[in-house]
Formats: sequence, C-alpha cells, structure tokens
Amino acid sequence: NIQKGRIISRRLFILSAAKLLLFAGITSRLYSLQISDREKYEILSDKNRIREWKTPPQRGLITDFYNKILADNDRVFQVHLSLDEIRDFDQTMFRLKNIINLSNNEISKIYKKKDKLQPWDTLVASNNLSWSEFSRLNLYLHELEGVKPLVSSSRYYPYGKSLVHVVGYVGEASLKDIERMDEIKENLVPGLKVGKSGIEYSNEKLLIGKYGIKRYEVNSSGKRISQLEYIKESQGSQIKTTIDLEVQKFAQELLKGQAGSICAMDIFTGEILAMASSPTYDPNKFTHGINHKDWNEIRDHPLKPLVNKSIAGLYSPGSTFKPLVALAALEHGILKPNFKIKCKGNVEMYGQKYHCWKDKGHGYMSLRNAIKQSCDIYFYEMARKLGVDKLAVIAKKYGLGSKVLDGIYFDEKKGLVPDTKWKRNNLGRGWLLGETIINGIGQGYIQTSPLQLCLMTAQLANGGYKIKPKMIFDENTSFEKVISNIQNNKIEKLHQNSNNIKFVLDAMFGSTNELYGTSFKSRHKNIKYQFAGKTGTSQVKRITEKDRELDLDLSEIAYKNRDHALFIAFAPYKNPRYSISVLIEHGGSGSKAAAPLANKLIKKIIDRHEIREKLKKKNIKIV
Repeated sequence: NIQKGRIISRRLFILSAAKLLLFAGITSRLYSLQISDREKYEILSDKNRIREWKTPPQRGLITDFYNKILADNDRVFQVHLSLDEIRDFDQTMFRLKNIINLSNNEISKIYKKKDKLQPWDTLVASNNLSWSEFSRLNLYLHELEGVKPLVSSSRYYPYGKSLVHVVGYVGEASLKDIERMDEIKENLVPGLKVGKSGIEYSNEKLLIGKYGIKRYEVNSSGKRISQLEYIKESQGSQIKTTIDLEVQKFAQELLKGQAGSICAMDIFTGEILAMASSPTYDPNKFTHGINHKDWNEIRDHPLKPLVNKSIAGLYSPGSTFKPLVALAALEHGILKPNFKIKCKGNVEMYGQKYHCWKDKGHGYMSLRNAIKQSCDIYFYEMARKLGVDKLAVIAKKYGLGSKVLDGIYFDEKKGLVPDTKWKRNNLGRGWLLGETIINGIGQGYIQTSPLQLCLMTAQLANGGYKIKPKMIFDENTSFEKVISNIQNNKIEKLHQNSNNIKFVLDAMFGSTNELYGTSFKSRHKNIKYQFAGKTGTSQVKRITEKDRELDLDLSEIAYKNRDHALFIAFAPYKNPRYSISVLIEHGGSGSKAAAPLANKLIKKIIDRHEIREKLKKKNIKIV
C-alpha cells in the first residue's frame, strides 16, 4: 500500500508540474500577445479592419488673362484593383466584367497592364465609370476581393480644341515622367495624370498638388462600414496665362479648314494674346488614354494637327523679311532711302537670272516704294550690297533664329538665320553670292517660325527695343513700366538711329494703306483699326521657266506645291500696341490668303483693348 501510495503521489506531482508548466506557457503566451507584441498585433488587426486608399492630387487650374478656366478638374468614378489582395484574378475579372459591363477589349488591356505590374501594385481597371456602373459596383463590393471603387478628379478642357497647342494635355504618368521629376515620384498613386505637353508639361511642379488619404473600417468580407479619416488631397497652384480666350477662339476660327498659324502679341509687355495653330485636336481624348482609332486619325492626318505650327513649324519668311533687310541696309549705311533702281521684272547677275514677282516689273523704285510694292529686284541689289553676315546680325537681334518661349514648350524650334560661318561649318562649302541675293527676299536657307515673325514685328513697332515674350502673366510687367524703362535707357536698344525704324514703319503703312500697296485691299478705313503690315509669299519649290510660262491659277497647282502665304502687321498705326503674324500653309499669296485674316483679328483685339487695360489697372477678376 505504501508503494502504491508513492506511485500515486509521483503521478500527481508529475501531473501538477505539467499543469503548472502548461499554465506558465499559456500565461507567457498571453503576456506576449497582450503586452510584449501588443503593438504588432494591433497593427495586423487594423490592417484587417482598416483599409487605406490614396487619392490623386488635384491639379492646379490654368486660366486666361480674364480668369476664365482653360484647364479644369472634373469628378470621375474609378475602379482600382489591389493585386496582393486578389486570390483568384480570373474569377474577380469575370465578376467585374458582368457588374460594370467591361468589353473584351478592355479586359484584354487590363491583363496586359497586370503583366507589367508587380504582385503588390495597384491596377486601374477603369478610370471613367458612369454613375450607374459605380453604384452597382458598390452594391456588389462584398463579392469582389481587392476591388476598390474611388471618386477621383480628372483633367477637363472646356475649350479643348481652341487651346490644346497653348495649354497642352495630361496623360498617365510613365516611367520617363517619374524619373524626370521628384514631385511626380512623391505623388505617384494609381491613376495619377501628369502633363505631357504645353503649359501642363513645363509647369508640372506648380500644377501637380499633393495626394490625399482615405481610411475606411471594413468587415470580415472587406465591405466598407464607415470612413475613419480623410486627409484631403491638396490642389496645385493656379497659373494665369496672358491669353485672351475670346481672341484665341476667334483666331482659331479664322484658321478653320486650313493649316497655319496666327499669333498676336503686346509690343511692349511681350504678352501673347493668341497663339493659334491649325488643324487642332481634342486634348480630352488623352486624359483617360486615347483609343487606337482616334490616335491614328490624329497622327496620320495629312495637315499634321500634332505640330504646333506657331512655334514648331519652320518656314521661309518670304517678303515679310524685307522690312528687316531694309532696316539693316539703313543701319549699316549701305544706301540712302532715295536710292533708285529700275525693275524690269528680272535681272541677270553673274550668269544667273533672278525674277521679280511682277513679270513686267515695277519701273523705277525708291526704298519706300520697294517695301510698299514688295519689289524683289530692289531687294536683290540691296542684299548684294549688304552681305549675308551683316543681315544675319540684325535678324538675330530682332528675334529670328532663337526660341521665343524657351522653357515653356519643349517642341519649340530655333529656326535658322544663315551666314557664311554657318554654311562652312554645317555644309562644308563656301557661301555663294546668289545665296545672298535670294536671302534678301526671305528665301533660301533661312527658316523662321510664325511666333518669331510676330516678335520681330513687335520689336520693330515698339521703336526698336528688346522685349521678353511671355505666356504666363507677370503682374510686375506693365505698359507704363516698360515705357518708363525705355525712357530711362533700362531696356536694350536694338537700333542705332530711330529715324531708320520710323522710315521702315512708314513704308509698312504705305504697303497696307496706300494704292499699289500689296495689302491695300485688306486695309481698315477707320483710323481706330488702321494698321501697317507686310505681305509675304514663301516658295516651297523652285519656279522653273516652264512654270512661269504656264502661269497656272492657284487651284490648278497641286496643294503641296503651292506657296505658303504670310502676313505681319502692327496696330493701331498711331500709338501701336499689338503685333500680328499670320501664316497659311500652301495658301498661295499673302495678300489674298493671310492679310484678310489679320484685318479681322486686329479689329477684335482693338475692340477688347480697353477691357484688358482696365482689368490691369483695377486688378479685378472677370469670370
């Protein structure tokens, strides 16, 4: 019995010890769970209970000079997929397809996107749902793992086609975008849209804003129960442009059905009122990702709507270059204004025949009449006396051969003002006298953009002073301040003798307002709208003797072989404030195709001048 009692006692001891050890283990584990690792498990619990959505930042607005919104933000409904939360992607897509009516093509795109992403990334399945689709998705959300419906904002361009070449457009952030700017990398959330061209692209840092965060409590099925916190996304800075929306839309309408450009600029402040390019396209199609059909239609359009012709189109300036050639000759003392030449319609120099646009010639021409009637023979002789290098110096001074809005438009081109050094370095050949002669009428190697011609005209019209063109409004630049700076010699003077500038401007007045002037038919009889200008015709192919004999009408010439039509002007003639450049690709004659458009635009600009000036002085907002 004693032995039996010992055995029982030993067993009881072992059982008690086992109980104590088990209890100690449980206590230790409870201590670990509830005290030592409390924070860790609270986070894990919250991850199961709380879900977080990052919302894209609100882009800053872009407005015209009168604070009319050119680039706005609109509410959109999106659906995002958290790939690490989806166990069966095929099953989820099958359900999603039926709920929000995704097409087979859209499904295919989603799978292609998924293949490019990491397993923990978020995929934007649709970024522009209808309200009924969005409501239905929320109703069935408990059946869809990893699916997140979001109310977001998207870029909207209310005047899309009229402003696309000025404002630009946005698109989904690419790897290249992320690498180029830290602000994009920091704000990278699913569905983020960033600038792809124009002001949207160059001012990304100011426009992008800061992303927001939404936190929701969810049940075991992942269905949202309540919103716990919302850190609202912040909006980017507002950018005010110098553009006058009404003038811009009017200029764009004037170009309808044609390829070309119209630019308008304040000759003292450098503010650009309009920079129209045609044909155009709708930037809203790019916001949610343009489809293949629309993209191919834009890309393959024969008149190239993707090219901003005002800054990226390069053309020989033709006779619009002549006022500058005349100024260069006067500044260098090559000839006097009363120097006369007889124009017979053609002239032979060094075995080569050079023609005037007027077959029978103009007769005896002085400098003023040569500008007024655009006599080529006179300018051949003047260019020969002047030389290409002296002419190049003046041309570059007045804005040709360099970017006008450098830093705003990445696609802007410099153009080309040739000289002897350029040809030797780039073509490996010496300069020929014949090249100087045709350069004198704005043909040959010289290439300019319409905006450069507008700037050239502005700097002639303001009396020969350098200005800084601007697309973004600067409240510190006013007409009164510029005039004061000119009077106090604080602005660079581009001329040597103001009388030379006055002579050229007077000759341009004659070209538009006097009989036999090349743009006489486009004049304004009302002094309020009276302007001075110069027509130009830019050849796109060499004119042969056979072409001269045929003397075909414009309609009989193949479109691609027709000359470009150009016109430059400043207005009003007395106390000028604005410069204009008009270019119509393959429009034929500048006097017929370009000058009449300037006539209409100048009236529009002058009619709105007082409104613009009052707004500047009162510093009030007009919506």
